[in-house]
Amino acid sequence: MEERSRRIVETAVELAEQGGFDAVRLRDVAAHAGVALGTLYRRFRSKEDLLLAALQQQVSDLSTRVERRPPAGDGALERVTAFFQLVTRALCGRPNLARALIRAVATGEAELTQKVGAFHSQIGELVVASLRGDPAGSVPPTDRERAIADVLQHVWFSSLIGWTAGLHGQSFVVDQTRAAARLLLDRSGEDFSPR
Repeated sequence: MEERSRRIVETAVELAEQGGFDAVRLRDVAAHAGVALGTLYRRFRSKEDLLLAALQQQVSDLSTRVERRPPAGDGALERVTAFFQLVTRALCGRPNLARALIRAVATGEAELTQKVGAFHSQIGELVVASLRGDPAGSVPPTDRERAIADVLQHVWFSSLIGWTAGLHGQSFVVDQTRAAARLLLDRSGEDFSPR
């Protein structure tokens, strides 16, 4: 990301941390970032587009972190649980920002479908890497690994939506994802290591 775009995204993150989704008004972002409103609009079509760029940066940082220090555990269930604990803690540790990012992902704007899809694909790759205990992802995922990653992501994301609404706490998000993982992985001796 070029410097001006990065500054715009960082400003949006700061505003979201302070006041959530509604605090990220494009006019305010431009003013705080020191750029013209037209400059902002040339890079980002909407508030949701801008917040998805912020989410992309968060996921890139998470990927780097997972590559350096993969989720620990003796088996796939422990590693996947450790991964979802890590990502949930990182996201929910900044609650106003997290709620803004989740709202942007759930926007439903057709123009943003590719960016939302990219987010889910990246998280899916990290889930598969955690299943295998292989952060390098040297072998393409199997259909079963992809299906497990998709289901776990759906459970995690729907639990996050409940968290944003105040229905339950952050630990519930991880507990629900762990329960789903246990159901999906409850096959004795199944090995997810790369072949």
